[in-house]
Amino acid sequence: MSDNLDQFNVLRKIKSNPNSSQRQLAYELGFSLGKINYCLQALNSKGLIKIKNFQKNPNKFGYVYILTPKGIAAKTRLTINFMKRKMKEYDELKKEIYDEQKKK
Repeated sequence: MSDNLDQFNVLRKIKSNPNSSQRQLAYELGFSLGKINYCLQALNSKGLIKIKNFQKNPNKFGYVYILTPKGIAAKTRLTINFMKRKMKEYDELKKEIYDEQKKK
């Protein structure tokens, strides 16, 4: 489950800012540089993102991470699963609070 959450968070960050550097992504997600690199390579090998190298560009912004159609579908699926889990957790907590109040 943790890998899915990590992938979801990386896909979400890439969607919001494809020009982010690995260092910036790692900082924003609380990952080490090694972990973000591993995640990006895994997402790339699964075909969920494309990594474009622009280091020869005069602007020197390095890499751009682009969600593929498959990546967009995976992000959507992960978002739905995340929301379902959170709604289930909410319902369980609500029931727990209700049960506790009922005992009093």
